[in-house]
Amino acid sequence: MKIGELAKRSGLTAHTIRYYERIGLLPYADRDRSSQRDYDASILTWIEFLGRLKATGMPIREMLRYAALRQDGTATEPERRVLLERHRDRVRANLAELQANLLVLDNKIAGYAAAEQRTGNGHSPKRASR
Repeated sequence: MKIGELAKRSGLTAHTIRYYERIGLLPYADRDRSSQRDYDASILTWIEFLGRLKATGMPIREMLRYAALRQDGTATEPERRVLLERHRDRVRANLAELQANLLVLDNKIAGYAAAEQRTGNGHSPKRASR
């Protein structure tokens, strides 16, 4: 598939795809007879995985390390596993922090809702913020 089709199917821009190739996140694409990039559809799975790593906060340097290990083949699987386990631990810690923050927000919202019910009009009286 050509870069435009990959961009459309992956949600990345053609510029981002070329950038990811240049820095090593994506392997260089094969070229067709007219020297245009020609991607195999399997690259979509890799791009989706990279998107998940990015969405979960993996730093680009770690994504690059993982991509380099992946390029080196199956002998690097134990190292890749360790890298992903460390990242998973950070994601879990971030989730726990988000859950704690969500609980504080829920409690604050519940307090405001209770105050509105006490006043009976859905609008709490003007007073200093809590």
